[in-house]
Amino acid sequence: MSHSTVPRRGAEAADEPDRTPVASGGATGPAGGEPDRPPSAKPSLRLRFRRDRVLLLMTLPAVALVLLFSYVPILGNIVAFQDYDPYISDNGIVSMLHSPWVGLENFQRIFEDSAFWDAVTNTLVLFFLQLVLYFPIPILLALLINSVVRPRVRAVSQAILYLPHFFSWVLVIAVFQQLFGGAGILSQLLRQHGYDGLDIMTDPETFKYLITAQSVWKDAGWGIIVFLAALSSVPTDLYEAAAMDGAGRWRRMWHVTLPALRPVIALLLVLRVGDALTVGFEQILLQRDSVGPGASEVLDTFVWWNGVRNQDFGYAAAAGLVKGVVSLGLVLAANKVAHLMGEQGVYKK
Repeated sequence: MSHSTVPRRGAEAADEPDRTPVASGGATGPAGGEPDRPPSAKPSLRLRFRRDRVLLLMTLPAVALVLLFSYVPILGNIVAFQDYDPYISDNGIVSMLHSPWVGLENFQRIFEDSAFWDAVTNTLVLFFLQLVLYFPIPILLALLINSVVRPRVRAVSQAILYLPHFFSWVLVIAVFQQLFGGAGILSQLLRQHGYDGLDIMTDPETFKYLITAQSVWKDAGWGIIVFLAALSSVPTDLYEAAAMDGAGRWRRMWHVTLPALRPVIALLLVLRVGDALTVGFEQILLQRDSVGPGASEVLDTFVWWNGVRNQDFGYAAAAGLVKGVVSLGLVLAANKVAHLMGEQGVYKK
């Protein structure tokens, strides 16, 4: 008995695509609500707001804090163009409104003040020293800790290096004073062996190196965490493939590890350049009197001394405004260089 050759319409209908014509007036989506959009079409602002409304509500407290403590104080820069007198009124806003307007006079005083340029010079010297001597150290320590095989040894080493980050600058300077001061351990050892004592803490010539050493000891552990987090995202397959190709430890570090760290290094370098004119206010202010302002005066302490101590608020505000504008320019320039090198930097193009 021969089988029937009549096609099974049910099976073929399931395999064939739907050729039902669509009305030219526009079709509706699966939910029957909104028209279908091309896959590449960007959702409307209303749809994105409805989709992300919970996340937006969660960010409102953080946005309010940033606006209150970061953007609202920017309005106080008007003081830089005034002969500001805070004693006109108990209300600071009323004092700004009634203080005499002097225009660019404060800025002219700044550029004619040799003390300001000395502070700029000290700031740039400290920045370059910290960039050369301090910035690479967290990278090297992260590579060293990452190469440790035993997890317990790695965790203990990281904890020991990270612990000084929680110390205040008062405690850090006290520790260095006990080690390198005139009555410190190093000076006492030298005297016991017939040499003259050594007081590094009051030597203006070595002050910039002292500041850099304190920053390294206190904050290198914080940078290690950032680079170790970047190293943890490197696939182990890359190391295994490099080892199978005959690459040794140094070649694996040069061709696998460092390229993985390059985006993080570029980002932190851009931020570091933008922070070039801020080299540690509290740290330097605590040691300013021991070495003198000639060796220790930086822009932050210059603004504090003239604004808070000398009560010349307009002059200090002008110096702070110049510093902020220059720092913004440095961030933009460094970010442009990062883009030219193929990295994202602080923000995308």
